[in-house]
Amino acid sequence: MYIEHLSVKNYRNYTSLEVTFEKGVNVIIGENAQGKTNIMESIYVLAMAKSHRTSNDKELIKWDEEYAKIEGRLQKRNGSLPLQLVISKKGKKAKCNHIEQSKLSQYIGNMNVVMFAPEDLNLVKGSPQVRRRFIDMELGQVSPIYMHDLAKYQKVLQQRNHYLKQLQTRKTKDETMLLVLTDQLIELAAKVTIKRFAFIEQLSQWAKPIHHSISRGLEELAIKYKTTVDNVSEDINMSKMVNSFHEKFEKVKEKEIERGVTLFGPHRDDLLFYVNGKEVNIFGSQGQQRTTALSLKLAEIDLIFSEIGEYPILLLDDVLSELDDYRQSHLLNTIQGKVQTFVTTTSVEGIDHHTLKQADTFRVVSGSLQNKL
Repeated sequence: MYIEHLSVKNYRNYTSLEVTFEKGVNVIIGENAQGKTNIMESIYVLAMAKSHRTSNDKELIKWDEEYAKIEGRLQKRNGSLPLQLVISKKGKKAKCNHIEQSKLSQYIGNMNVVMFAPEDLNLVKGSPQVRRRFIDMELGQVSPIYMHDLAKYQKVLQQRNHYLKQLQTRKTKDETMLLVLTDQLIELAAKVTIKRFAFIEQLSQWAKPIHHSISRGLEELAIKYKTTVDNVSEDINMSKMVNSFHEKFEKVKEKEIERGVTLFGPHRDDLLFYVNGKEVNIFGSQGQQRTTALSLKLAEIDLIFSEIGEYPILLLDDVLSELDDYRQSHLLNTIQGKVQTFVTTTSVEGIDHHTLKQADTFRVVSGSLQNKL
């Protein structure tokens, strides 16, 4: 798949923008704070209905405007697909093929993207929240059911935390509602956890050979999904997982009431990365951490293709300058000829690769996308 046409209105520092892209590599050059990342972000938001840079949608709307609109014409295996996303202070409205979608979870997945930005190099050494978000965003693209279950889990989690706070402050003493919410949470937690285990197993299968190749055959990568609940693993079935969750919540009920918050579940899980048996975020060099992050991103491309039969769109936001020549070359060689790719950079000087020399090039100046160079 590739995005053929992009139109934005009142988005970040753009009053309006209309641009047509080629299905190969598109390089967007500009100085910092001119708006090149905003173009990249708008493509991501069109696909995911949320930004990779902020959780506050109001930041996406141009100053003093009521709404922002992103439209794109996507070319897929079975034809053209128009997409539209309108972001206002009241919320978001999405259209697919001119039909308004009642839920954003139904909209996400029509356009698949893989974003690789400098902050993704912190995927390995960053907080567990960063890694959970990585799982949710990537798995959500290929599994609408997962998005639905996760949204329901987060809603019940919020209700349960609110009730635990009431028990903590003695505004109520009745624990009946807590039992009801716990049962609902466990059912959804088990579904979310099972899907995450399966996703990480798939991702690992694609990432291992990529990592082995980038490390010139010297390193073996292993990825492990770490749960906060005892006796839960990838080979456990639904009923046993539900029982394990019940046992855990029964043990910690008093502590949760005392703290006023849900202490266990998918919202506290994590990903662990091992290179040659050693945990990368603790013992790995910066080079090993970056190779691991790059391997994960390249593995996403293959995983999405294996799931939907089409390659996703790759967004490389100011990341090439963060990689050494060898990793740059490996990345550009991998994508050549098969993935529509957007590259933002302040300059292509110093990046000597034929993929970029053959690319379509644009320049951004003060929120204006100028003609190809």
